[in-house]
Amino acid sequence: MAEDPVLPSDSSPQPLPSLSPKDGGKSTADQVQADIARMVKQGVGDLERRKRSLELEIEKLERRRDRIEVEMKTTFAGASQDLAVRVQGFKEYLVGSLQDLATAAEQLEMAPPQAPPARREDRPAAKPRPEESGDGVDFAQSRFQRQTERIQSLLDQYRLRPDYYGPVWQLRRTFEPIHAERTANWLLNQGGRGAIKSLSSRLQNVLVASAAISILNTLYGDRLRVLMLANTPERLGEWRRGFQDCLGVTRSDFGTGRGITLFESPEPLAQRAERLQENNLLPLIVIDESEDKVRSLPTAVPLWLALPIRS
Repeated sequence: MAEDPVLPSDSSPQPLPSLSPKDGGKSTADQVQADIARMVKQGVGDLERRKRSLELEIEKLERRRDRIEVEMKTTFAGASQDLAVRVQGFKEYLVGSLQDLATAAEQLEMAPPQAPPARREDRPAAKPRPEESGDGVDFAQSRFQRQTERIQSLLDQYRLRPDYYGPVWQLRRTFEPIHAERTANWLLNQGGRGAIKSLSSRLQNVLVASAAISILNTLYGDRLRVLMLANTPERLGEWRRGFQDCLGVTRSDFGTGRGITLFESPEPLAQRAERLQENNLLPLIVIDESEDKVRSLPTAVPLWLALPIRS
């Protein structure tokens, strides 16, 4: 019978080395804290960037708000006036049609029944009345001197009681004392001939010229013809829009044989002015920012207004 093997005395199981629970917990906590700190730092950076972006957007919106407020203050009144003028268009059309009809009826009643009227080119030129004579400066000065009170009354009306819905060819815009002074000096002291001291912008020059046209239209009616001279199509476009705004005229009032004719060079303008005078009409030449062109004007033209460049 075999003997049982004897185990060595040191064969009992030995414990494995292990980490201390305290050391393991500390390492994990440090890692978590580091992760949290990194996330917080990243989040703070993102928030700061978003804050800066929002601040820039707020500044842009504030600037836009200020710009819109300024535009509303400066343009809303004008836009409202333009809209009101457009609304008045149909009314003006009806009133103008009735006036034309009444004028035609008066002319029919006054026409001599014994003979048909001759064509304009075949009729001898009628001898104009003294106030309608087209003989140069004496005509304009003497006529305006007799009409001083009427001219001053019209200027006061434009300045103190502006009518934004008035009839076509009547001034429809705000008229300041400086504009009235320029217009009165040109009519009463210069006899409707010469340059005036230019204002700060072309729009203000248009306003003064429009006031002069409005007064002359009141005095002379359909005999008045405006001949506008400017160097470029762009400037002529500005004047056309300015006349439409200040006088209520439309595109149909521009062109040969109409109330206002636009020219880029003085030669055809001079020819047109001579033909108008031959037909007993009254040309008013308006010159935009050009002193040199004055020398090429016909000497017999009674009315011309030059607006030189402001020095």
